Amino acid sequence: MGLTERLKNARLLALFLREYNDLTPPRKGLARYMLLTLDVGNTNVTLGVFDGEKLRATWRFATDVEKLPDEFGVLILSLVHHEGLTEADISEAVIACVVPDLEPVFEQVCQRYFGTKPLHVTAGVRTGLRILYDTPRDVGADRVADAVAAIKEYGPPLIVVDLGTATVFDAISREGDYLGGAIAPGLGIAAEALYRRAAKLTRVELERPKSAIGRNTITAIQSGILFGYVGLIEGIVSRMKEELGGEAKVIGTGGYAEIIGRETQVIDHINPNLTLEGLRLIHELNKA
Repeated sequence: MGLTERLKNARLLALFLREYNDLTPPRKGLARYMLLTLDVGNTNVTLGVFDGEKLRATWRFATDVEKLPDEFGVLILSLVHHEGLTEADISEAVIACVVPDLEPVFEQVCQRYFGTKPLHVTAGVRTGLRILYDTPRDVGADRVADAVAAIKEYGPPLIVVDLGTATVFDAISREGDYLGGAIAPGLGIAAEALYRRAAKLTRVELERPKSAIGRNTITAIQSGILFGYVGLIEGIVSRMKEELGGEAKVIGTGGYAEIIGRETQVIDHINPNLTLEGLRLIHELNKA
């Protein structure tokens, strides 16, 4: 399908959804003026709708730098409508984006389909977080949001482990300062690199093998990736705890947090919505 036809189809569907919404009476007692949070990562885009402090709904879809604003807009509208909401219910938006090409795309989506100019979490936005990184502007917006939410929810000192495209560790001091962290390739990247660089190895599902000793190539790769990353996480967390004075709560988030969290005792809490919660808190701070 060509670009012109894709754009035409996206706009026709958007028009249909809007007309359908105009014919659908609002639900009684439905809270209005909700916040749309968008965490645009390298692999996935995660959305959340907050009704006050309550996370009403979340969705996730693949990041695609080739998609047009209208295509993303139609997709998000359909998800929002499926939840029983309308675009009129969402009055504000906040974005954390680590894919520069998609920042203007999602800004257009928010403005065109929800009639709101989103807050971008970038340098200069108030976060309430003192960042002691050598170059504070280099800290990704998602890492900032994770830190803000973790401090609010669990209290410092903290180590946040975000298991997504990359495996990212963030250290927060007893005083609540962001100190820095560590970055390693994510589980998916490691598995894909192994497949691409080793001619006789195949792609495998990243799931737990029955034992650490793999009895075939598939389970051997699964063991190496899964248990290998458990060892990596335990090792880095141990070193960071020592540098933080011996005590720190460890919070896991990201797409691979659940599977890793089941295999180690070093992660104290799993919070899959940590970044979205942080975006809500940052938006509240800037709105005030």
